[in-house]
Amino acid sequence: MARAVIPQNQPLLEHDPELHALIQKEAERQLTGLEMIASENFTSRAVLECLGSVLTNKYSEGTVGHRYYGGNEFIDEVETLAINRALQAFGLDPEEWGVSVQPYSGSTANFAAFAAILNPHDRLMGLDLPHGGHLSHGFYLSNTRKVNISSIVYESLPYRCNDSGLIDYDALQAQALLFQPKLIVAGASAYPREFDYARFRAIADSVGAYLLMDMAHYAGLIAGGVMQAPFPHCDIVTSTTHKSLRGPRAGVIFYRKKSLKGEPTDLHERVNQAVFPRVQGGPHNHQIAGIATQMKEVCSPEWKTYAKQVVVNAQALANGFTEAGQKIMTNGTDTHLILWDLRPHDMTGSKMERVLELANISVNKNSLAGDKSMLNPGGVRIGSPALTSRGLQAAEFRHIVTFYLRALEICKRIQGAVGKKLVDFVAAAEHDTQIKELRADVIAFASSFPMPGYHA
Repeated sequence: MARAVIPQNQPLLEHDPELHALIQKEAERQLTGLEMIASENFTSRAVLECLGSVLTNKYSEGTVGHRYYGGNEFIDEVETLAINRALQAFGLDPEEWGVSVQPYSGSTANFAAFAAILNPHDRLMGLDLPHGGHLSHGFYLSNTRKVNISSIVYESLPYRCNDSGLIDYDALQAQALLFQPKLIVAGASAYPREFDYARFRAIADSVGAYLLMDMAHYAGLIAGGVMQAPFPHCDIVTSTTHKSLRGPRAGVIFYRKKSLKGEPTDLHERVNQAVFPRVQGGPHNHQIAGIATQMKEVCSPEWKTYAKQVVVNAQALANGFTEAGQKIMTNGTDTHLILWDLRPHDMTGSKMERVLELANISVNKNSLAGDKSMLNPGGVRIGSPALTSRGLQAAEFRHIVTFYLRALEICKRIQGAVGKKLVDFVAAAEHDTQIKELRADVIAFASSFPMPGYHA
């Protein structure tokens, strides 16, 4: 009887040409478009090689030196390398800080961090999603519509921004004194300014709460020294590794081994036990390897240059919009993103997002302080990390503003012709001649810049 053999050594092009073609189409879309979603970036070929390596074959439940399966001697070395480099990237003393590099994602890292220090129904406070926060920071719509697991397991109360789009620390303090949370979460997914960590710490101390910073969006800028570090003020710091850090799609949890008073904590055991076995199973070793090699890059002198350019480019965007008479929330940015307020034009972010997508520019619609609906938000979020990774400088970002201004005029024309209903607007946009002309100009512009990790 013939032995059954699975063709494991065939390259994807031969094994599954249909899927290979789809991947190539996505690569071409990225190469010929302008990726300006603030949470996206282009990782390196080295990281991509890790993600496609034999490390994906291995089960390694547990931690370094304490696995539930055999054959993990090299996996232990990979994970140790990732741990050491992650601490080095943020200038952390391994006697004072530890890190788990096993979380599958940023949301998983957040939930594991919560599970390490909270019991079910304990109270937490995070920035409200419509004001720039994140789903995993306790978001809910009502008592009957608790959207994220963080608001289902725990009791959460959001804090918010003032009308100018800045965190209202006075209101947060007043709310915290009434709500008495066990955890306060700093960090955001759409907030363009620095955080006042000292104020967060003082508020947390006033109610005896832990302070956790979710630096997912800002980690690469913090490592590069262009944003303040949260570590001197926080008990726990979580992050994704793929946004401004430019690594694989994964998460990390930094935790204090010594408290702010210098006393030993039990967070090492509590965090690692929360990650496994409470929240997830075997770690994704190919992702951990990707973290290790990316953190090596983050530790390099060149990273500071990249991080600085990300902020310079975002500020060039903000200045370009402002000089063109456009409204930018908080009147600028300290970070990698801006929030373009379309409400003065009686326009929604949903319509702008669609027109830009048809023109090969990727952004996301975003609610702004004062919005009444997240389904029809008043703005779009625009980020600079991905295009900075492709080598674009401030002058090129200012040129990109002209594409957005053209898109705005197209949006206003279409809405004037078909009315405000999104379905009618989208239908009219599909075959609009001016959008096609804008798309051709965007493709010509974008195609002149290389894409990291890309090989045809």
